[in-house]
Amino acid sequence: MEQFDLYIDGAFTPGAARFESRDPSTGTPWALIAEARAAEVDAAVAAAKRAFRSGPWPAMTATARGKLLHRLADLVQAAAPELARIETRDTGKIIRETSAQIAYVADYYRYYAGLADKIEGAHLPIDKPDMEVWLRREPIGVVAAIVPWNSQLFLSAVKLGPALAAGCTVVLKASEDGPAPLLAFARLVHEAGFPPGVVNVITGFAPDCGAVLTAHPDIDHIAFTGGPETARHVLRSSAENLASTSLELGGKSPFIIFADADLDSAVNAQIAGIFAATGQSCVAGSRLLVQDSIREKVLATLADRAARIVSGPPGDSATEIGPLCTERQRAQLHGIVTASVAAGARLICGGVLPEGPGSYYPPTILDCTETPDAPCLRQELFGPVLSVTGFTDEADAIRIANDTAYGLASGVFTRDLTRAHRMIRAIRAGIVWVNTYRAVSPIAPFGGHGLSGHGREGGLAAALDFTTVKTVWLRTSDDPIPDPFVMR
Repeated sequence: MEQFDLYIDGAFTPGAARFESRDPSTGTPWALIAEARAAEVDAAVAAAKRAFRSGPWPAMTATARGKLLHRLADLVQAAAPELARIETRDTGKIIRETSAQIAYVADYYRYYAGLADKIEGAHLPIDKPDMEVWLRREPIGVVAAIVPWNSQLFLSAVKLGPALAAGCTVVLKASEDGPAPLLAFARLVHEAGFPPGVVNVITGFAPDCGAVLTAHPDIDHIAFTGGPETARHVLRSSAENLASTSLELGGKSPFIIFADADLDSAVNAQIAGIFAATGQSCVAGSRLLVQDSIREKVLATLADRAARIVSGPPGDSATEIGPLCTERQRAQLHGIVTASVAAGARLICGGVLPEGPGSYYPPTILDCTETPDAPCLRQELFGPVLSVTGFTDEADAIRIANDTAYGLASGVFTRDLTRAHRMIRAIRAGIVWVNTYRAVSPIAPFGGHGLSGHGREGGLAAALDFTTVKTVWLRTSDDPIPDPFVMR
């Protein structure tokens, strides 16, 4: 089996022990993964703290940091085929998506490479004539960046890129499910020439690794992507060190189709929104809201298209939907589908566990128009399951769309421009896609509110999250200081 090591303080280490990682398409072990426990976490944080406070990194100019990020981007692009192979093998994500996504990840590092020397302070027009006052943007410190197994190279880039551009040092923790791609990525960090300790890559299980990292007294900021329940543990841990947090969590995103929409385009976008990546996406358009007059037509079209989706080995370029990452996830997903059908949801297609090896699950559509409280409408399923609800008019669509504790993404399909603008204002979500879906860019901030978290990833906003503001006062007068007992 292939072996992957931790990367701590510029060196690779086998960690406290090794555990097996399984190929989701077969259920068989394929790699041995180094495990970090408390001692390895301490070593990684100590290395990051040391690198932040002394040595070449804090003395490096912002322009020089940008050049290192450019070098990393070039290495990622060159290694994209191998990284894609590893991610597909370890997580079940299909090769046609991992190949394209990882190649695009290089653009995120290039964006933040260019931004590194453009994080600016400000001069304040202060109300005291003998004072010059300005603000400095300085790196916040040691960052714990925690990412899940889905799209992990992308999700690490939107944390690591801005953190390094700002001048922070990072301990990057991969999920214990499918961690091999990030441990392979660490080899590129090493080759790029970052000083030891600036980037550390570890993985391990929650009690001995994740909880130790987030509660560590030397962590200054936690950037986390995952589910709301784990985020609550992160926030409890951060109470120990008072670290600031940015949380990119899940979603139950509404995908709204009005009767005047281009239905071919809307259906294709909905297929992408829920069945691409086997539905394992935080922005999955898992709640379809379709106007009553076209609901049955859209359901029939979607069912026909879903039946023609090619399910198969994720390494096959013809495959359109692969396995779920873990059998545990599949069992939970199927349980919610079964409970929803029992509650009255109408099963349009799918919903049956396939025979054979691997954690596969078929594209599934549930009509929940008559069951607005079905579990599939309330919970994030993180799989290829679409819940459909009819609506009468614009006000009804807004009411249903906002009837959720999440607030990450949304989609609106209509040819009516004024309606589109009204929907943009009314929908409570951090992202609104109009007549498109599942589009991202390093230039555009990404994030939500409510159970979808807080903070933003992507764009300048992300880089500022990794900085702190220092206010500088400089007195320009040579006159004696006035009355010391009166605040100036």
